[in-house]
Amino acid sequence: MKLIIGLGNPGDKYKNTRHNMGFLVLDALANRWKLSGWKSNFNCEYLLVKEKDVILAKPQTFMNLSGNPAHSIAQFYKIPPDDIIVIYDDLALNPGKIRLRFKGSSGSHNGIQHVMEVLNTQEIKRIRVGIGSVPTVMQGKDYVLQPPTKNELEDIQLGIANAAAAVEFALTHSFVDTMNLFNRGDSD
Repeated sequence: MKLIIGLGNPGDKYKNTRHNMGFLVLDALANRWKLSGWKSNFNCEYLLVKEKDVILAKPQTFMNLSGNPAHSIAQFYKIPPDDIIVIYDDLALNPGKIRLRFKGSSGSHNGIQHVMEVLNTQEIKRIRVGIGSVPTVMQGKDYVLQPPTKNELEDIQLGIANAAAAVEFALTHSFVDTMNLFNRGDSD
């Protein structure tokens, strides 16, 4: 069983904001697989996809506390960190670019930092979806909590689609092979 965790903030207020790339990728996967009926438990909304041997999970705590629900659902289903992929937004990547890694630091992203702290490892597979850097006239928290601009939207939608495709590929291939395929041409 694999656990795919999309990071974001709960509630309609944050639904289509830059900070909710993880949730948007999981929604794209659910649409591709023609699934609905998200359940609520473990402080998550989740879909158990038995035919694919995967769980899609959206923590319903705010971003900075994402590790607690990630730990709860992983512990209940006995999923080790090696079988977890976390998807989240990244300010260091241009809008719509994706980058995959299987370990490393949080890069100052509080959501993945909390997941790593609670799971007690930096060896967490991750898919980062670029949202672009913060304009100099704006604070970071204001930028990430806004929807992408019309100019960014096409790139962001492509990034979401590519991240969903990367998850699908990773379910049947090694993560190294997935990185090799999806990290090509990802320079900023």
